[in-house]
Amino acid sequence: MPLMTVGHGSEDRDRLGARLSGAGVDLLVDVRRFPGSRNNPDSRREALAEWLPAAGIGYRWEERLGGRRRLAAGDPVVDDWWTVAQFAAYAAHTRTVEFVAGLDQVLAEAAGRTVAVMCSEAVWWRCHRRLIADVAVVARGEPVSHLMPDGRLTPHRPSDGAVLRPDGQVHWPAAPDRDQVT
Repeated sequence: MPLMTVGHGSEDRDRLGARLSGAGVDLLVDVRRFPGSRNNPDSRREALAEWLPAAGIGYRWEERLGGRRRLAAGDPVVDDWWTVAQFAAYAAHTRTVEFVAGLDQVLAEAAGRTVAVMCSEAVWWRCHRRLIADVAVVARGEPVSHLMPDGRLTPHRPSDGAVLRPDGQVHWPAAPDRDQVT
């Protein structure tokens, strides 16, 4: 099954649950590093773990894919296609053992059922889900679709800066080496 991404935005359990059910989601994998919300109690980790299974949708938190990463002091920014520092830091995180193991597990789960990775940002292009999707499509050849707030599914088109290196890792350099596979 193609992997999906979804952002909960300000949706309550009824609206989010209907959107997930309408898309046939069997398992929701929460990829927020800090899975809580001051403004939306239905999207807190504890609440999701309670109401999603009651709605027939599995739930688990996947901290290894969580966003809000930072480069260590002194580390160079090698993914400088990204103009937002947190995206460049997350891009570096996609090449860690931790990320690879988390993505491996999600893709294994998605092989047999409909899985959606979720964060809070309503639209995928302003969220680290964009980078997760880039790696899944570019490095793994796995299709990814984004479940939009209106319920539409849109196929992921990799970021223009995404470059697959010979080592199988995705990089996002400002000036991609066009001798690499894209």
